[in-house]
Amino acid sequence: MSVSPFDYLTSINTSKRDIMVDDITENAYSAFMVNRGLSYFADTALIANEMNRYHHLDKKLQYQFLINIVRKRKRFSKWNKPELVKDVDVVKEYYGYSNEKARQVLSLLSSDQMNNLREKVFKGGRRKQ
Repeated sequence: MSVSPFDYLTSINTSKRDIMVDDITENAYSAFMVNRGLSYFADTALIANEMNRYHHLDKKLQYQFLINIVRKRKRFSKWNKPELVKDVDVVKEYYGYSNEKARQVLSLLSSDQMNNLREKVFKGGRRKQ
């Protein structure tokens, strides 16, 4: 049985059914992802922070604490995902910068400079428009 962090969040938030029944499901428990999922809501953010403070506890103990202390309620939110900027890849390749450094430099470059960099980095083939 493959268990995802979303299954654990569902059991903690709505079903209150213990799905951590054996070693395989215990190893599949990702405390970071579950705490991250709970941190999006005002009523569970402090509880998630408390579990972050006690990250050294066994996975089973963390899960049992959460399933018993979080009130049953439907909680759904979109997870934040990093924005992808295609020009960041161009800056990274041309200058050899990291993601963070390329994002910083991107704000300093004009559109003419970016067009220049795109032409220098272009390797041939079809251009996407």
